[in-house]
Parts: sequence; C-alpha cells; structure tokens
Amino acid sequence: MVDRKTQESFQPLFDRVLILPILDANERNGIIVPYQAKEKPMRGVVMAAGPGKHDEQGRLIPMSVKPGDTVLYGKYAGTEVKINAVDFLIMHQEDVLGIIR
Repeated sequence: MVDRKTQESFQPLFDRVLILPILDANERNGIIVPYQAKEKPMRGVVMAAGPGKHDEQGRLIPMSVKPGDTVLYGKYAGTEVKINAVDFLIMHQEDVLGIIR
C-alpha cells in the first residue's frame, strides 16, 4: 500500500498525472498468460495531478482527473518511475483514455 509520505513527495507539473498501476491477476509475477496477447488498456489509480495546461491566451485549463480516480490508459503510455521504492507511471492527461466510475 502507498503511504501518505509517498503521495506527498511528488507533485506533477502542468497536465501530468502520477498513476499507481493496478496489476492484473495474470500479470503479477511478470508472467503474462498467452491468451492475453492482444492489446488492451491498463488500469491505475491517480495519486497526484498537476494544476492543468495553459491555452494560447494563458488561461489555465483545469484537469479532468483528480487524485483517487481509477483510470484506463494505453499499455505503453507514460514513463515508469520509482518513488520511495514504489513503482508509478507519469503521463500527460491526454494519455488517459477514461475514468472508471
């Protein structure tokens, strides 16, 4: 589980989000079952989000996702980072495909 110190130790800039991936039961020890070879979106929880992006006039466009949202993102989206020994992904909000309600 991710503690509050880990969540507070990184603040994304602009329209970037910090995502904690949710591992599928078939991917847990690095083993992927062959019938899952087709591309599918991945799931994760937004741990932190930047303030948003600025448009051409300098107005702030707020983020559509917020910490705590469970989201879908592309399989190869984002950059893998390790913060306080926990693996996260950092990606632009536009790489998030949708929010799971």
